[in-house]
Amino acid sequence: MKTKTQPVETIKRGEFLRSLGLSSAALMSFYCMGTLTSCSSSDGDDPTPGGNGNSNTKVDFTLDLTTTANQKLKTDGGFLYQGDVIVARVKGGNYVALSKICTHQGTTIEYRLGDDDFYCPNHGSQFRSNGTVEVGPASQTLKVYKTELSSDGNRLRVTE
Repeated sequence: MKTKTQPVETIKRGEFLRSLGLSSAALMSFYCMGTLTSCSSSDGDDPTPGGNGNSNTKVDFTLDLTTTANQKLKTDGGFLYQGDVIVARVKGGNYVALSKICTHQGTTIEYRLGDDDFYCPNHGSQFRSNGTVEVGPASQTLKVYKTELSSDGNRLRVTE
């Protein structure tokens, strides 16, 4: 048995928005507030949940330093990214692992051997090897992870 449908009244988008009491400019501003960011924030400098490395996923991985992909870590100044972590061989041959996300606006940082620091190319924040801010605008430290080199020097484990 078929049911009889009632005719549907159609209205134009502008009429619908006016019926809600909102202009298209007001709706667009709500949309933009959720998608656009600026250089400053009233709630602090943390760009994302876990922006300073406090994510829900636990960090625990091992890098095989004999593979081509990880060869960068065999020389001072070499660095690579593994997930949200930057692993670098700093001056003197030590390994450092930090959150790769700048705490100012979430840009990926890089290691600079000449300055022996971690640098954000977006706004120039600089971090020491222990994650502390050396030069702003970032104001929060980067999360530091533990590194452990195997006795044969071929595997590097990074953990929280």
